[in-house]
Amino acid sequence: MSDHVRILVAEDEFIVAFDLCDTVKEAGFEVEGPHSEISTAMLAVQKSRPDLAILDVRLEDGDSFKLAETLMAEDVPVIFHSGQFSPDEVRRRFPSAIACAKPCPPTVMLDKVREALSVH
Repeated sequence: MSDHVRILVAEDEFIVAFDLCDTVKEAGFEVEGPHSEISTAMLAVQKSRPDLAILDVRLEDGDSFKLAETLMAEDVPVIFHSGQFSPDEVRRRFPSAIACAKPCPPTVMLDKVREALSVH
């Protein structure tokens, strides 16, 4: 299942970003990122549509809601990974998105990645 599955990572906390990328890579997925800004993440999406996105809600240049809407409109599953918004708050705005609170253990994140990919 993980062959050539590209996951966009948008996270502005350096250590969290690299932990997420390592977790995803070690599970056999390709990683796009990490992106600490909406602008660079949007450019990456325009160049090549990812199969899944893991988004922090707050990035250096704003919140990721518009990016999430763009991705979901293109049928790309989104996992919100936030320390500022609870999973319930995120689900109220994006009922189809998966949400997890920081810090999210790697095994839990990978379960959420597989869940998101299996639905699509």
